[in-house]
Amino acid sequence: MLEKIQETAAFVKSKLHSKPETAIILGTGLGSLVNEITDKNEIRYEDIPNFPISTVEGHTGKLIFGKLGEKDILAMQGRFHYYEGYSMKEVTFPVRVMKELGIKTLFVSNASGGVNPNFEIGDLMIITDHINHFPEHPLRGKNLYGARFPDMSEAYSKELIIRARRIAKEKGIKIQEGIYVGTQGPTFETPAEYNLFRIMGGDAVGMSTVPEVIVANHCEIKVFGMSIITDLGVEGKIVEVTHEEVQKAANEVQPLMTTIMRELINRV
Repeated sequence: MLEKIQETAAFVKSKLHSKPETAIILGTGLGSLVNEITDKNEIRYEDIPNFPISTVEGHTGKLIFGKLGEKDILAMQGRFHYYEGYSMKEVTFPVRVMKELGIKTLFVSNASGGVNPNFEIGDLMIITDHINHFPEHPLRGKNLYGARFPDMSEAYSKELIIRARRIAKEKGIKIQEGIYVGTQGPTFETPAEYNLFRIMGGDAVGMSTVPEVIVANHCEIKVFGMSIITDLGVEGKIVEVTHEEVQKAANEVQPLMTTIMRELINRV
């Protein structure tokens, strides 16, 4: 596994003209951010040794290098999900490659269902913590980096959360904060499951992010994450939902999340 990570990192390094320390996983809600990246160099996932291939609609499948404002960045246009059939090692493989490339800070986004009764569709939620509800742990197996039993008391950087709050206030953007529950998917939750996740302490639930965040922390990479609330798992507000509706809801508030992320990345 380590040999494959290092082989992939060596290939990517050979294509780089700079040494970015900031990475972004352009999940749901951050797709338009790619249009603001200048001096772009793109590599298709299928051209990268050992890299998985994204199969989900809306996840393009490119590794992009360039500048966001004055900041050198690496961006993943499309992520990998456990429900696609990948193992957790494959889902989190790119984050381990980021470690080898010298990435220090990772920004992630996702679409999620709100289980907090104070949330509404279209709300932006800063992720303050998470609950891992995946059946396979991403650190299961041989320990590749860092501690065998890594600390997760600050999985999401408190410093970055404070800065994001300030930016949202400056820009007049309403934000929520809360705990994200990561599940395997691909089914949306039943009303009973939504209720369970709320009882557990969750504010939103989705099918990604948690594995990457765990591995990033293991690799000593700081993390900041945001969710777009695209549907509601609150009693009395639960309706049938489709992937297309989730994408539509996310696209409508995408500019607001992009603003916060762009400003935050350039102030790190």
